[in-house]
Amino acid sequence: MRTNTTAKHRHPHDDAPRTAAAFERLAALPEGPERDALRQELVRAWLPMSERLAGRFRNRGEALEDLRQVAALGLVKAVDRYDPSRGAAFESYAVPTITGEIKRHFRDHMWTLHVPRRVQDLRGRVRAATQELAASADGQRPSVADLVAHTGMTEGEIRAGLEAIDSFSALSLDAELPGGEDGYSLSDSLGSADPALDTVVDRESVKRGLRCLPERERKILYMRFFRDMTQSRIAEDLGISQMHVSRLLTRCCTRLRDQALRDPHDDQRRPTRPSHRSARSGAGAGERPEGKSKAKLRAAAPPAQGASRTRRTPRADQLTCMERNLPPRQDRQEPDAA
Repeated sequence: MRTNTTAKHRHPHDDAPRTAAAFERLAALPEGPERDALRQELVRAWLPMSERLAGRFRNRGEALEDLRQVAALGLVKAVDRYDPSRGAAFESYAVPTITGEIKRHFRDHMWTLHVPRRVQDLRGRVRAATQELAASADGQRPSVADLVAHTGMTEGEIRAGLEAIDSFSALSLDAELPGGEDGYSLSDSLGSADPALDTVVDRESVKRGLRCLPERERKILYMRFFRDMTQSRIAEDLGISQMHVSRLLTRCCTRLRDQALRDPHDDQRRPTRPSHRSARSGAGAGERPEGKSKAKLRAAAPPAQGASRTRRTPRADQLTCMERNLPPRQDRQEPDAA
């Protein structure tokens, strides 16, 4: 049996078209409609190759149609940047360009949270080493020590890469938990703000003011806000009018609110100043006497400390007048006996 020894030269890509002449013509044409039409023909001719490259990245969390669009974008960039004068085939330039565009899409758009480039590279190295060791160890997941020995990376880099592998996409709060029943989702296990925490803060703020209130006012507050009694019922139990109860509640609430909002350190920093009333009435005087005018109060007030009230005599008046070169006052002198 005679065999054909002349083997037919096959292209690395079975569906690769012969477009070398078309690329040389594209490089020589100026910008215009003719060049745009030839460019579109080249893109359509190599589109099956880009779709096949996109199929290598299926089942990685992205739809295949979206990957094909990204690969087509990389093909357009390869057609625009390819230079046939360098002598290399178009597919040797287009394959890494399209593959890099798909990887860039995963890096920039597929992560739920932005991860540094260094961590993404660690994720790829750790993921490849994990697959290699799992294939040689009968499917068992390698430990951190095994990955360190296999890759030569540090333990911190291995752990960062493992965390990045599990953090590629975020979990949905509405997704059902594994092993959960009756549609139990992750959101059902999350806590919420307890409204009782604000109540605790309010109660602690008014404790000091409540201790300073009279017994009857504390009782009114307790009956109104803890026993949920109406003002009419409180007035009936205490033997007072409902209007009086309303005034007491308003006064107590205003007082407690002001004390709760006031900084307790302000009272300690505020200097104590004696009141004018106590200074005028002297030590031990509690209230201002009723029925006395301001003139009588000033007259009744003791002299200030260090000041002395001197009695003026006729001799003193005469000396004062002599100093002023004035005649002495006659009403101050005694008449002569003669």
